[in-house]
Amino acid sequence: MKPTHFPLAGATLLALSLSLSGCNEKKAEDGAVAQVNGQVIRASQLDYEVTRQGKLPPEQAKAATRQALRNLADRQLLAQQALAEKLDQNPQVQQALESVRAQVLASAWLDKTTGAAAQPTQTEMADYYNANPWLFSERRIYKLQEINLRGNSATVAEAKARLSQTGNLNDFIQWLRERGIQAQAGQSVKPAEQLPLEILPKLHALKPGQIMAMPVEGGLLVVQVADAQTRPVDQTAARPVIERYLSSAKKRDAAQVQLQALRDKAKIEYLGEYADLGKPQPALTAQPPK
Repeated sequence: MKPTHFPLAGATLLALSLSLSGCNEKKAEDGAVAQVNGQVIRASQLDYEVTRQGKLPPEQAKAATRQALRNLADRQLLAQQALAEKLDQNPQVQQALESVRAQVLASAWLDKTTGAAAQPTQTEMADYYNANPWLFSERRIYKLQEINLRGNSATVAEAKARLSQTGNLNDFIQWLRERGIQAQAGQSVKPAEQLPLEILPKLHALKPGQIMAMPVEGGLLVVQVADAQTRPVDQTAARPVIERYLSSAKKRDAAQVQLQALRDKAKIEYLGEYADLGKPQPALTAQPPK
């Protein structure tokens, strides 16, 4: 049977990406690096494509840049062909182009207005490290046995009662089979940072062999800790990760506040079946990362 995969941890971000932060970096001379049927691809275009890949090790940067240029040339060639066939006049293509343009402009404005968001202080980073020992000082790599059963609330309640009664995963699996309850079982090895943050404290408290159960949409997820190896991360090593996380959280919260301020000043009307979206919503305020 297929293993169950945990959903990714973390707060829901605004749909508008803040990925344009590299756009204002100092540019080299903007000379031509390629031509496609006479149309120039400039160094700034190549730099932008490479920047989107994030910071790369020096030994990978050259190969990545060369591949990015090949991709740019191929994309330009395809775009030329699309224009030759007048696909830019297709209503669906025009709609897609307008959507991308609006998203880029929205992202650029958010990046401009949140770029000055305060960087996390040393105290904030130390507090986050100390508040999350299961991610850092007491970090573990877990070997997990997982069962994801499907059913209504009555089935879930019955399964939880049975699990509490038996406390044995094999007996529980046999009971599920006898009852004809649909379930998927599997095992996985995951470090703490790949698990949902909201379950880590409870999972961290379990000893090998112990079981926890948590409701999920449409059923119940049962997890047994088969093994757990402690692999701590000290504060110095964790600092860059924490700094990026807290900085991102501050920018996200600042973006939410800016968006709410725009909503408050704007006149937005939802029509027809969407009219209820116009009901007042509570104002968003920046919250410290958890």
